[in-house]
Amino acid sequence: MAARTRKKKSPVTKRPHGNPQKAHVSRDPAHVTPPTLGDWIGAARLRTLPLAVSPVVLGTGAALVVDHEFHWVVALCCLIVAVAIQIGVNFANDYSDGIRGTDDHRVGPARLTASRKVKPRTVLIVALVFFGIAAAAGLAIVVRTGHWWMLLVGAACLVAAWFYTGGKRPYGYAGLGEVFVFVFFGLVATLGTAFVQSGVVPDEAWLVGVAAGLLACAVLLANNLRDIDQDRLAGKRTLTVRIGKRATQVLFTLFVLAPFGIVAVLALFYPLAWMALLALIPAACAILIVWTYRAPRELVVALGLTSLTSLALAGFLFWAFVG
Repeated sequence: MAARTRKKKSPVTKRPHGNPQKAHVSRDPAHVTPPTLGDWIGAARLRTLPLAVSPVVLGTGAALVVDHEFHWVVALCCLIVAVAIQIGVNFANDYSDGIRGTDDHRVGPARLTASRKVKPRTVLIVALVFFGIAAAAGLAIVVRTGHWWMLLVGAACLVAAWFYTGGKRPYGYAGLGEVFVFVFFGLVATLGTAFVQSGVVPDEAWLVGVAAGLLACAVLLANNLRDIDQDRLAGKRTLTVRIGKRATQVLFTLFVLAPFGIVAVLALFYPLAWMALLALIPAACAILIVWTYRAPRELVVALGLTSLTSLALAGFLFWAFVG
């Protein structure tokens, strides 16, 4: 009988997981360059800081409507709380997304944890340090104003900041990130700032708090639109992943333009508020980019322009309140 010959199986080439463009990058610590100052600054995501500053400016302006005395110490502490929480959230996201492998697929700048330039524990410690700074400034506000129940609000802010991408079931992975951003970086930050300085929550604070929250949500939408394909691969079910590109573009446009409707309402009582319409310039540019971009990296510019819109709007409305 003739001997049977077995066909040799051709070797199967396995596709690397994650972004193919990053497949060649070695994960060997010996081949990873140490972090630079620029890497740390990049991880702090300075483009998002206007979202922390704007509600404090708006809340302070609203407080001055009913209490003409400027409580600069409390206002400064509010600013420290907001900025420290924002930076803390950014480092916490770097840590949580990095250890999950989510950032291995990202289009934007590499993160500290995912790039292996910094140990995850170190990034976590930095996040906790900024949360600690926020807690200390918040405690100073409570001691100075005597509103001890505000400690519960501060605790809720820190818990929400951590579980955005941290924990076993982060709500940022379930499409609820915009809810957190609207509530805490819009309403809570603005109303809280107004209350601790004036003892009341003026109607103006509610209006501008909604405006700040919508623009903060728009920034998050631009960020998630940039990462939509990578988030889908990583199993991160952001709102953008759930509703798709076109619906996100429509929602982004609504979130950016709606605050100017609030400006129109405020202008009926504060004529200088019309100056805030100048913020439509960066807003329109951001909308144009979101609808016409070809490369996801272009959305980084839209993100920055939307943050600038928020800060400009806050500045003009503050002027309207005190002018």
